[in-house]
Amino acid sequence: MKKNEAKKTIQQLREQLHYHNYMYYIENNPVISDYEYDQLLKNLEALEAQYPELITPDSPTQRVGGKPLEGFLTVKHKVPMLSLENAYSYEELHAFDERIQKNVGAVEYVCEPKIDGVSIALIYENGVFVRGATRGDGVQGDEVTANLKTIRSIPLSLRGSVLSNAEVRGEVYFPIAAFKKFNKEQEKKGEQVFANPRNAAAGSLRQLDPRVVATRPLDIFVYYISYSDKEIHTQEEAVETLRKAGFRVNPFIKKVQTIDDAIQYCEMLEEKRDSLDFEIDGAVLKVNSSATQKQLGSTIKHPRWAIAYKFSAKQATTTLNDIVVQVGRTGTLTPVAVLEPVQVGGVTVSRATLHNFDEVKRKDIRIGDTVLVERSGDVIPQVVKSITEKRTGDEKARGIPRKCPVCGADVVRTLDEVAVRCPNKQCPARLRWRIEYFASRDAMDIEHLGGQTIDKLIEKHLVESVADLYHLTKEELLNIEGFKDKSAENLLQSIESSKSQGLARLIYGLGIRHVGKYAAQLLASQYHSLEELGNASAEELTQIHGLGQKTAEAIANYFATEENRTLIEELRDIGIRTKEQKHIGKLQGKKVLFTGGLQTLSRPDASDLVMKQGGMVVSSAGKDVDYVVVGTDPGSKYEKAKKLHLHIIDEDEFKQLVGTT
Repeated sequence: MKKNEAKKTIQQLREQLHYHNYMYYIENNPVISDYEYDQLLKNLEALEAQYPELITPDSPTQRVGGKPLEGFLTVKHKVPMLSLENAYSYEELHAFDERIQKNVGAVEYVCEPKIDGVSIALIYENGVFVRGATRGDGVQGDEVTANLKTIRSIPLSLRGSVLSNAEVRGEVYFPIAAFKKFNKEQEKKGEQVFANPRNAAAGSLRQLDPRVVATRPLDIFVYYISYSDKEIHTQEEAVETLRKAGFRVNPFIKKVQTIDDAIQYCEMLEEKRDSLDFEIDGAVLKVNSSATQKQLGSTIKHPRWAIAYKFSAKQATTTLNDIVVQVGRTGTLTPVAVLEPVQVGGVTVSRATLHNFDEVKRKDIRIGDTVLVERSGDVIPQVVKSITEKRTGDEKARGIPRKCPVCGADVVRTLDEVAVRCPNKQCPARLRWRIEYFASRDAMDIEHLGGQTIDKLIEKHLVESVADLYHLTKEELLNIEGFKDKSAENLLQSIESSKSQGLARLIYGLGIRHVGKYAAQLLASQYHSLEELGNASAEELTQIHGLGQKTAEAIANYFATEENRTLIEELRDIGIRTKEQKHIGKLQGKKVLFTGGLQTLSRPDASDLVMKQGGMVVSSAGKDVDYVVVGTDPGSKYEKAKKLHLHIIDEDEFKQLVGTT
């Protein structure tokens, strides 16, 4: 296809994909199948690969693929992002309305749910999304454009001509159903579990790698136009303009005539609160007229024309009967509150998280206390605080256990962690979690091996490590309650099939601290056997693009342990695939460093090309770096590379090196 023809086809494909994104993510009314959408996207990707000079920032192919950031830039907002004054009673709302009427007379209000998420500002120039930032201190915030581009409901280019140059405000949030699923998966992997959806949204936007953000199903509601080159007369008009431009607008936004109507709206919204798939902590009332908003103005902190009515938190008081300790996969001891059952937000709660022992001490929570319990949405309830005024003197403090409650081993704690751990690798609690993790779908995918079965295997002393799974016999299984011929055969067949899983799954299933699915895949692409990975030093591992210092140290420490090396030898002898065929390429064994922006390749694509040729992408300049690929606006790495007299090449030379030209 000639370039002119390709340019026309690319534009048509982009328009189709923008339309289908809008129908799927904004209108919730897809008109083609996922397969058809994927085919359109693949066609666009193929054409852009053929003519990379035709790639534009608003292309649907550019949503994910930016390089991991070294840190966030601080940017100034076009218009300060002021906070809202809060009201906690209807009397306060009436007082707010009286102040308005005293100054400008009777007004209409636009009411909307107050989303409990992360406030952001989006800037569009000539209809194209160019920058996004967090609220920060209200005057300036962190630029998180690359992360925001991963959110499918944020349009990369605006629809129609209702908006062109504008700054709009919105709230990024983590849908409740998706949050529950995400936390469950994090727990299985032994990785960070978020306290609530808002923390999950904030933590996701703070990720330095947009590819990580892209794995998290963030969403957004846009609610305000803070700046525009087109005059907006009312908040109602602003909402409709946002909707027409292709933004996701909350369906519960409503214009009302009086403050009493606004109060009825707040009552309605609070009743619906539990049925929504997004967290709300109140309602926002805004004066509808833009001219009146300007007339009322703002204080240093708050606009005088808007107020947030805060709902009461989902809380209750009850007695804390005991604090028990759970032991997780990595040996972490977690305190859990055993409560006198109490109704919180329509659900009976009898257990609540206390997070860690430092938290118990900081909040001075004692057995026998009357405690305030909170349930945000449908997440795990937590103990907010003790009601010290109700103490009788019989309450007992719960100190840090000196021994593991399951196996009796002396616990350990490092200076840089709040976690208290059981060091006994053979602790039944740790062993149970370890086997379940190894057998999970994302790891070795051993079907028919649930938690109850694992408990029985441990109880019968049939497994003391994951390797023992591969020595189980049908006779042994038939001696366990609940097993029949067919169920025993199914489990043994699933265990046998797992031997052929790929290296990345095996690395993930070993349960190395801080090594999730992405890190496991990265390691499998760099090291083609467990033996090779096991010989890598922490220093070498930190050079892998995408691995942090803690992860590198955890990997090196894992393989430095004799017990783990013995396990790997056992797995290899059993017949599990501990190595994969190594691809011999032009960059075999070479280290490549990128600095500056590439014109025709995204950084991840360039990194993939290096790895496909057997090379390794590193993140810092050192004497052992073989090639430094310099793009536009290179940073300090380029200067260091020159001082070290490293082999510096440009993008075209790099493409020749990997054979793409």
